This record gives sequence, C-alpha cells and structure tokens, in this order.
Amino acid sequence: MPLSLYCIQFDHPESSDQVILFSTRTAATVALTRDALKDLERNALPVEEKENLAALGLIVRSTDEEKREMLAYVDEMNKLNASIRPVVVMNLDCNLACAYCFEGTRKGKYYLSEETSEDLVTFIDKQLPGKNEICPTFYGGEPLLNAEMIASISERLRSLADRRGAAYAFTMITNGTLLTRHTAERLKCLGLRNVTVTLDGPPEVHDSSRPFKSGSGSFDTIVRNIRDVCDLIEVNIGGNYTRENYRVFPRLFDALLNEGLGPRCVSSVEFSPVFNETTEFVPHFRGGCASTNEAWIAEAGVFLRQEILSRGYRTPAMQPAVCMIEWRDRFVVNWDGGLYKCPNLIGRKNYCMGSVKSGILDYNVIHNLGNWKNESCLSCCYLPLCFGGCRFMNLTNRGAAEGVDCKKDFFDRCLEALVLQEMIYPNTVTT
Repeated sequence: MPLSLYCIQFDHPESSDQVILFSTRTAATVALTRDALKDLERNALPVEEKENLAALGLIVRSTDEEKREMLAYVDEMNKLNASIRPVVVMNLDCNLACAYCFEGTRKGKYYLSEETSEDLVTFIDKQLPGKNEICPTFYGGEPLLNAEMIASISERLRSLADRRGAAYAFTMITNGTLLTRHTAERLKCLGLRNVTVTLDGPPEVHDSSRPFKSGSGSFDTIVRNIRDVCDLIEVNIGGNYTRENYRVFPRLFDALLNEGLGPRCVSSVEFSPVFNETTEFVPHFRGGCASTNEAWIAEAGVFLRQEILSRGYRTPAMQPAVCMIEWRDRFVVNWDGGLYKCPNLIGRKNYCMGSVKSGILDYNVIHNLGNWKNESCLSCCYLPLCFGGCRFMNLTNRGAAEGVDCKKDFFDRCLEALVLQEMIYPNTVTT
C-alpha cells in the first residue's frame, strides 16, 4: 500500500531515527521509525501496522482511487451535513471606527427589518427538510445594536425547530462593547452558544485600531464584558494583526491574565492578518481560506500560534478546510435579505444569489465551484487544507473568482512548524 497523496513527511525534531507523517486529509500525525518507513516502502510492514496507518489515512490501496474519493469529498460532506448555518448580517451600523471594517463606504444605519426577518424564517423553513439543526451566526456591523431583532428571530427559529424536531442554537461575532451580563443572560435563554470577540492586540494597539467613534479606547470596556460573561457562555477571542504590529500581540495575554482571563475563561484564540486596510475584507471568516503567499503571513501565523499554545490557550487545529462557498447549507443573509455565499461578497450584485423572499438562484458558475477539480490540485498534498483557495482573493487580485488561489508556497513555509506545535501542545488545539 503506497503513502497517501495527502501524506507529508517531516524529520522528527528530537530523533534522527524517526520521521513524522501528517495527513492533510485526516489531520492524523504519526511518528514512525525510519526502518518502519523502509519496510512500508517495500511492503514488508506487519499487517496490523499497515491497517493502523490505513485507518489514519496515511497509506491507501491506490492513489488513483484516492483521487476519485477526493473528487467526491465535498459532495459527500454536503450529503452528510445535517445543519443549516446561515450568517445573518443584522446591520451595517457600528459603534466603533475600525479602519479595516469590511463595510467600508457602505457603513450606515442599515438594519435588517421586521419584514426581512419574517422572510428569513420562512426561507429557513423551506430549507429545513432533512436537517436536524439550525445554527445561525449573527454578524454586523455590530449585531448587538440590533439585539431586539436577534431575540425576535431566535424565538421564531427556535419555535420552528421545535415543531420540526430539530435543535436550535446560535453564535455571534461582536466587538464586545455591548456584551453585558444582562444581554448575555437573555440571549443564552434563547440559544446563544458562543461569541467571538475581537481584541486587536494589547490595549494601546487595540485602542488605536478599534476606537469608539468618539475616539476613546474600547479595550477596557470589552475586557470587562468578557470577564462578566465568560462563566455564562463560551467566549472566543479573535484579533486582526498587521505586518507592523503582530510581534506585540503576545502582550495581550499579559493583559488578559491580569484581568483574570486565563485559558479556563477563554474557549479559543485565533488571530488573522489584515492584508490591506483599504480592502473589503472580513477577518472573522478568514479561517484558512484567505492566507496569502507573502512570507510574513506564514511567519506571523506560526509565531502567534506558538504564543497562544505555549500559554495554555486553545486554538483551532490543522484540519481539512472547505470554503463555505462549497457548502450547500451555508450562506449569508444580508440586512436587506440578499443572499450571498461569502461575507466578503456582500453588496457585490454580480455575486448575489437571490434573496430570502425569492429564493436561491444558480450560483455554481459565477462562484467557480469545484475550481480544485483538476489534476494539478488533486495531485497536491495540500489540497485538503486548501480546496482551491479563496474566491475573494482571486476576485481581489485578478478581478474575477475564476481560477485557483494556490496556497502551496504558504504551506511550504509553515505547515511543518504548525504540525510540530500540535505535537508539543496536543491538549490545546480544538477541532
């Protein structure tokens, strides 16, 4: 049995007699002696050991068969998915003045209306057959400026889920300034599962990047609110760094610890780069999709992840990453009811795929679905971590979503370090 196409081999950092095998398809990591690897290559490895490696996806019966399985991977994931996960943009209004905010010139007092909320509930009702969970993420702007509407939508969706024998829960991405204990208690009763709150580094950096519209800093208000609600709901911390400031981000942990917000109080921490402060870019939804091939991005990602893990905070594990565009039941509902496949595409009429009132239009071609279904991508060991990359980055760099946003240079620079981090800190990565 040959090694998987999606198995990567690294030297073991502490033993010259061993190698590390990592599957980008299953995220399995194994340390193997060099003698065992030679036995594997000449098909002399004991059957039980081969079965173990095969179960982990590190060896396969046939690489041609593996390619065929990868071609069907996203379709199979869509068939197995039993959850509807819309991102609902509650408004384009905000009480902060962040330079990189994705709404850009479209900021304003635009709010999701009662009529649109009714259309949203009806739309989700039509999507629900065959599903067992509704789990929206409320977003903005600042969604808590529209907290009453979040409560109203949640009450109706929870009632709908109850009638259909489904579960209901929701998450929220918020700047944290309005996340008081009273608000958290009320929303938890309606299904709030977790929140992601943005802190852009230590106080002086954050306050420069994310001030209130008055110009005063927001850091102290946000940290106080996190401290007040972290025993009620899961709090994830996100942050956005630049080439100039990422090395000071570790001081954020000192500030959090001084406020009593250690690893037990924070569910996970993940920072994302701001590539160009004038671009329409949504840091919170980056995941692994919008990384670039600039060397500093890889360096910063490894550095900050090490700082997170070494302090005992949790951060997402390396695992297969499929863009939300490829998921059938993941979509964005804009404040006006327009439907999009990615938060970065909000307001781009060419990429609007319908509305909650009229339904979904055919979006396959314009969104370049399956752009990774070619021999070059299928033969690439990084395919499961990339799946053709970010359509929005293609749109930004080339003016259209067509083509592949290749991540090979990025993973060449940093994947080995990221895998070794997970071996050193196995209990602080989350799936």
